[in-house]
Amino acid sequence: MAKHTIVVLLLSIALFILTQQSLSSQPFKPISSHRAPKFLSGFSTSKLYHHHHRNHNHRRLERLRQYRYETQYFKQHLDHFSFLELPTFNQRYLISLEHWSGPDQLGPIFVYCGNEGDIEWFAANTGFVWEIAPSFGAMVVFPEHRYYGESMPFGSQEEAYKNAATLSYLTADQALADFSVLITNLKRNLSAEACPVVLFGGSYGGMLAAWMRLKYPHIAIGALASSAPILQFEDIVPPESFYDIVSNDFKRESTSCFNTIKASWNALISEGQKENGLSQLTRMFRLCRELKNTEELVNWLDSAYSYLAMVNYPYPSDFIMPLPGHPIREVCRKIDGCPDGTSILERVSEGVGVYYNHTGEVNCFELDDDPHGVNGWNWQACTEMVMPLSSSPDTSMFPTYDFNFSAFQEECWTDFKVNPRPRWITTEFGGKDIMTDLKTFGSNIIFSNGFLDPLSGGSVTQNVSDSIVALNTQEGAHHLDLRAATAEDPNWLVEQRATETRVIKKWLSDYYEAKGASLLSNVETGDRAPSM
Repeated sequence: MAKHTIVVLLLSIALFILTQQSLSSQPFKPISSHRAPKFLSGFSTSKLYHHHHRNHNHRRLERLRQYRYETQYFKQHLDHFSFLELPTFNQRYLISLEHWSGPDQLGPIFVYCGNEGDIEWFAANTGFVWEIAPSFGAMVVFPEHRYYGESMPFGSQEEAYKNAATLSYLTADQALADFSVLITNLKRNLSAEACPVVLFGGSYGGMLAAWMRLKYPHIAIGALASSAPILQFEDIVPPESFYDIVSNDFKRESTSCFNTIKASWNALISEGQKENGLSQLTRMFRLCRELKNTEELVNWLDSAYSYLAMVNYPYPSDFIMPLPGHPIREVCRKIDGCPDGTSILERVSEGVGVYYNHTGEVNCFELDDDPHGVNGWNWQACTEMVMPLSSSPDTSMFPTYDFNFSAFQEECWTDFKVNPRPRWITTEFGGKDIMTDLKTFGSNIIFSNGFLDPLSGGSVTQNVSDSIVALNTQEGAHHLDLRAATAEDPNWLVEQRATETRVIKKWLSDYYEAKGASLLSNVETGDRAPSM
């Protein structure tokens, strides 16, 4: 099952596409992972969110404006790895010098590795970096990922996304080179060559932060990689881990809720095969247009359940959609709380409304959040970011299916005239024996995970060495630690962020000691940068 179009930000879900059955009693026979994993791209472009929740988008931008920064542009090479005279493009970045203690004090530079979306979105949802910067005397920089937001090669998104030739420069390696060149030039222009850089990133941005620390150790002294599934690649982690964790998140709230959802797929297919069945489903789920097939509804529901697991935060949030605290609990309360005699599909319709219409502002639901049917993440997933997902028959509440590379490859060729390279990322950055790789070649990386987050199944969850540590929380969801602090934060979250801050202080202290800088007495509390 693979989801074709998905919601907001980054970042990125492989969703099932089911074949219609001739008989409702037949088992599902899914077209294997038709489209690429979308759990990351979900954080980048949700037109659905922006269309229905403009006021929430406005509040999100208001939240960003509380941070003082400037928007700048840097001229980047289109291809860092050749010397052809190719056109350059302007990379957008946000920069704040408000709290920077300056080059004389070796003031640190905090850099967030931009994800697969508009950089302002990630800056607005990464309050942790903004909040700790003053105590460190840190500069804050949010560079945007090429081919997203305003950082478009070839002058426009239409031209940049035109074909395989124009999209060929959209790779993780080129993005890391962008970040490295930008940081190097920025430090030179500010006479800050000796100032240490610390990287931050969540989801795909977290993957980039970890990889950049490994590939460019001279550029940054450490990286906080939150919810970074660097192991979600071929033959490394079980491909069913993502959907198993989503399913467990529902089952832990309510077994009956889990069972209702598990039974709903057959009920949905059966209803869709009836005369006027698609019309009935359209009305039942309050869709804005008539269903063309049941696959569309399957994908729409799959998206909701997957993202609910990712943002199953303990307090209300509007990261992907405006949601209550513990949103899965609320979904199951709706499903289980229907009167006796309510059909399975009616229960599911009630439950999914928590995700798509918690505010009650939506009159009908749009199935299409990307009318073009393609975005930058589709390209990345069809080339190097090949993340196989499958669904197991026993532990998953989703229909059983296995990732089929041949079918996936065929669709990528149809869409882009390109063949995926599933082993390239692990060749480039490692992963097959990640513990040995990191222990031998790496240092100063925090991998933070919340075990409610389905991406934790593809993340590093064990300590590797004294300086490469995994900070895990049982109740945490998708890079919750990077979000701004709130009065509702549970103690375990406060402690997680405090530990991260202590580790970053240790990296900086070690760097200053190696540089011969004398530490002021209060540097250990993060209140001041060192002096020379």
